[in-house]
Amino acid sequence: MSIENSFEDERNERIESFNKNTALKESAQIFFEQSVCAGYSYNFTWMGFPIIQYPQDLIALQEIIFKTKPNCIIETGFARGGSAIFYSSILENIFEDDKVKKKVISIDISINKEALKSLRNSKYSDNIFTLEGSSTSKKIEEEVASLITKEDRIMVVLDSMHTHKHVLNELKIFAKYVSSGCYLCVLDTAISYLPDTLHSDRPWSRANSPMTAVKEFLKTYKEFNIDTSIDNKLAISVAKKGYLIKS
Repeated sequence: MSIENSFEDERNERIESFNKNTALKESAQIFFEQSVCAGYSYNFTWMGFPIIQYPQDLIALQEIIFKTKPNCIIETGFARGGSAIFYSSILENIFEDDKVKKKVISIDISINKEALKSLRNSKYSDNIFTLEGSSTSKKIEEEVASLITKEDRIMVVLDSMHTHKHVLNELKIFAKYVSSGCYLCVLDTAISYLPDTLHSDRPWSRANSPMTAVKEFLKTYKEFNIDTSIDNKLAISVAKKGYLIKS
């Protein structure tokens, strides 16, 4: 057995063991709750752009993109543009061949104009297409369809309105675009693992969240499965049970 294979085998065994590591899970949950209270996810940037995510999830997303090689990533939730730059920069580094058409389709109900202006100064902006409107509207779906081709290998990341109804509608709309072997990533499923007091000023709750939408979605869309190895690996994540792989 090569040193590389041995390292990978040890890593996989360790990740699997985390599922039964109660002390680690409990500690991670305590940190997660406290970090949400402290606004931890607002601390980070990607190439100078605010990216409102946990570093653990960014590493997971990078690993997923590198492993599954989508050339097109559809995201809902542009925010301040950091995630769009993140996806575009990863695609640029994976696909050095200019013949591969790299696309990041970023959707938001209201595109932040200042963020968009800054984004256009980035060398990674040429791959980014921003669409303004509701991610569940017919208009946006038609615009998305016009930007993709049957040759595209597509991954989807959902991170807009976090209510059950909205996320379930997004799942039903965008599931068909996800390529076989690629991921449909549903962020903020962790809302269902946090006390409602932490988001009492928002329209979502533990019982009305991306996680409840995922559970309902999976009852019908059997081609998708939760990649639990990602949860085990990260320990701390906003997307617990939200990394769905399409068979």
